[in-house]
Amino acid sequence: LLTVDEKIQLLMGKNTWQTKDIDGKLPSLFLSDGPSGLRRIVFEYDENGNTVSKHTAPATAMPAASSLSYTWSPELARLDGEVIADECIEKNADVLLAPGVNIKRTPLCGRNFEYFSEDPLVAGKLAKAFIEGVQSRNVGTSLKHFCVNNAENDRSYKSTEIDERTLREIYLPAFERALEAKPWTVMCSYNPINGVWASENNKILRKLLREELGFEGLIVSDWGAVHDMPRAVKAGVDLTMPYRELYLNELREAYARGEVTEAEIDECCERVLRLIELCESRDKEVKMSRNERHGAAKRIADEAIVLLKNDNNTLPLKGGKIYVEGGFAKKPPIGGGGSSLVTCDYSFVPLGELVANNLGDCCELVSANGRYTTTVDSKGARALPNILAAAMRADTVVLAVGNDSLCESESFDRTTMRLDKRQEDAIIALSRAAKKLVVVLYTGTAIDMSAWIDKVSAVVLAGYAGEAVNEAVADVLTGKVCPSGKITETYPLTENDVPVFAVDTTRPYEVYSDGVLVGYRHYDYYEKEVLFPFGHGLSYTSFEYSNLKVDKQGESDYTVSFDVTNTGAVDGKEVCQIYVSDLLSMVIRPVRELRAFEKVMLRSGETKRISISLSYRDFAYYSTAHDSWHVENGEFEILVGASSRDIRLSERIDIQLPREKQHTLPQ
Repeated sequence: LLTVDEKIQLLMGKNTWQTKDIDGKLPSLFLSDGPSGLRRIVFEYDENGNTVSKHTAPATAMPAASSLSYTWSPELARLDGEVIADECIEKNADVLLAPGVNIKRTPLCGRNFEYFSEDPLVAGKLAKAFIEGVQSRNVGTSLKHFCVNNAENDRSYKSTEIDERTLREIYLPAFERALEAKPWTVMCSYNPINGVWASENNKILRKLLREELGFEGLIVSDWGAVHDMPRAVKAGVDLTMPYRELYLNELREAYARGEVTEAEIDECCERVLRLIELCESRDKEVKMSRNERHGAAKRIADEAIVLLKNDNNTLPLKGGKIYVEGGFAKKPPIGGGGSSLVTCDYSFVPLGELVANNLGDCCELVSANGRYTTTVDSKGARALPNILAAAMRADTVVLAVGNDSLCESESFDRTTMRLDKRQEDAIIALSRAAKKLVVVLYTGTAIDMSAWIDKVSAVVLAGYAGEAVNEAVADVLTGKVCPSGKITETYPLTENDVPVFAVDTTRPYEVYSDGVLVGYRHYDYYEKEVLFPFGHGLSYTSFEYSNLKVDKQGESDYTVSFDVTNTGAVDGKEVCQIYVSDLLSMVIRPVRELRAFEKVMLRSGETKRISISLSYRDFAYYSTAHDSWHVENGEFEILVGASSRDIRLSERIDIQLPREKQHTLPQ
């Protein structure tokens, strides 16, 4: 039995990463970062128990969530979770502080690489599978950041001002779907929501997360997100992190004054104890070797690489003289910065060597007598003439450029979507010298390519695909792997086309005036041309869609069936996307919304029939007038395609529901 004061102590961390052990009465859990690989902090102590140093234990660098989403594969998301859980077990981490499902409202958000998509369906389905993968190994997860935390600048105090419909349709559904996997914990965000801190927001935490969405696990604060611990406890935050004696004393005083009851303390305490029991009562076993984890990282990376552009079948490379350049060709960025950055112990092989190994004797690597890096330094400037000379000798130039953890990171947002000037200048200079120029792009979010996209032959999006990224890139470049990745965010023509360019740092609030028109929903509604649409990704083969059939299964339930045929000469995978359009609505609705997707493997010449179910919510919008989901009677269109703007098949249906069945209360 615990005393009241011991219960109070249990509601706050013991230090930065651990829960209280109450003088040895309870096991102490270790909570650890790691959405793209475990970031386990290891402490070293002196003979008196004082911390003398700390470091991050080396781990397998898995693809960031942005790259994981390009696979469109719940199966691979689950595998990703299993790998990271394996290292949690090996390094004694009990709860993994992942995944993050915040929506990519603006491509400038510094943490976009840590999130899945601008679309809630993609984010929710992949996060659900990731959680299932981690927790299948008896390691806990923390679904974050609840909620509407979509920028890094001023995240700790800027209030998100959002209407109910936008919250329900865009920012909540990813959490809803991920919660189906029953994550052991949910992490509340830093920001106020409509003026009330997320950590003190009774409507968001108790009424929405607990009562409506049915979450029964532990709610943990983001680190430092609690401003008033008594209010946080009353709102439903079970565990405040990290340790702060001041806040603990405030809770003690609030209890003494009767402002916080023992019943409220018990409620939170019971959830902490339940989490301890979950972590301690289950068998945990390391199942993968380091090599097997790397193999899993490579398998995921293979499907995360996206072929964005491929003029005149520049790729796959067929041999000849090939010149590979750029600092990332030697050591690629494995992810963005901040709490997700993994200490990777993998020894990278240069991209040029990997390409040469794949092509064998039919390939000759061209070299430059100089050194060029993607950073701004004098050595790079001096090397440029040698690089241009090498480019002119080559049949094809491959240039590895992009961002890294210094320019895409937690805690700050980007100020531009463009690459730095040195990299843009290098692309333009090489495009003049090279017969064919292939750009390999490392980034966790959309890039403005307007300065150079028309000057290059091909663009391969490497993303932040983890430690196996260059192996996967080499295999795609040489045709050893047929690319199957597709982007999960829109690439606009220029950064000037972005509706939410940057968060206004001069005011203490951010109004979500864009409403439900986020990402491709915005570009489609306003009929804006884009560079690469949501869901886009090229292949070395071709796919034909045919024989669409939409069968009514109930008043608002339908089965959508169609054939997909690989009409090319290469085996490949296709991501089939199903969108729904309300053709005549009384409210502003997106032109089309993704409602289902399926990735299918097809051998050359093979045909498979795909069947997908659609239900009430797939046709509904959230009516603030009725505080419920609402389906308007009338015509809808079912669209099947290879991207949001590459629609191959469509069929119209007419939905007519009795008035009493047009509305459903939130479940």
